[in-house]
Amino acid sequence: MKKKSSPKIKLCTIILEYQNSKLTLETLESLKSALTPSHVTHHIIVVDNSPVPDGVLQKKLPRYKNVDLITTHENTGFAHGNNQGITRALEKGYTHIMMLNNDVLVDKYFIKHLLIAMDNGADIVVPKIYFAKGYEFHKDRYKKSELGSVIWYAGGYFDWDNVYSKHIGIDDVDKGQFDKAKPIDFANACCVMIKKEVFQEIGFLDNDYFLYYEDADFSFRAYMAGFKILYEPKSKIYHKISSSSGAGSKLHDYYLTRNRLLFGYKYASARTKFALFRQSITKILTGRPGEKQGNLDYYRKKLGKGNIL
Repeated sequence: MKKKSSPKIKLCTIILEYQNSKLTLETLESLKSALTPSHVTHHIIVVDNSPVPDGVLQKKLPRYKNVDLITTHENTGFAHGNNQGITRALEKGYTHIMMLNNDVLVDKYFIKHLLIAMDNGADIVVPKIYFAKGYEFHKDRYKKSELGSVIWYAGGYFDWDNVYSKHIGIDDVDKGQFDKAKPIDFANACCVMIKKEVFQEIGFLDNDYFLYYEDADFSFRAYMAGFKILYEPKSKIYHKISSSSGAGSKLHDYYLTRNRLLFGYKYASARTKFALFRQSITKILTGRPGEKQGNLDYYRKKLGKGNIL
């Protein structure tokens, strides 16, 4: 009996670049090692969101057979930048879209395991994500042999009382405790594979967020529409987190503060919305500069890029 062939899959990976072409090229080199099944066509779209591109990608990307470049010539934000790549991919008929940060290294089987999860009924799949070796938040906590095995993300969930999206397992050394695939609420956009039908039904990332919480909003809309979000630990990548986080900066404070209000007022309970309002008044009076401005701009409806850049 002739073995049934697998349906053809057209996978497009979207990588958003912002003023660090070196990191982006390192991610592309890592992706070259990723194995894809014979029934899968894999293409990559790099969206350069740098206001003034350094010219490196324009020069070096033609060496790659399966990579296209979109240049925006402005910082349009994480959501809008990825949306440009997603739009191009869907116009070209790709069936699966993967958003991937430009500061990651990948295991060679990571695509294979994400696709297997898709074949088994998932609509959105995320891998196990480690801190890249040497990029851990608290290096002094760990033995030298544990570096490179510290979890950054092993699935995610929503803390609705406080209106945060949370990472399962963050800062834990991986000892097999997160090796079971399971449904989750929150898919982090550092690396996420999504079937085209999800975009066709719920739309794209919300440009109002610009930076932070756009993946939380997308995850919640997908969940409410009945799509299955899965954490697949057999798929593994490594995140150079300090390269892109900007934690503690005015910009970081601004977007996290403003977008937490945007997300919370859209989806949280009435009780939580009232708590958010009280907290926002306190932050306007006593918060750090980015927190004050973030709160004020939410109430002024200055969304998208806002006033911080």
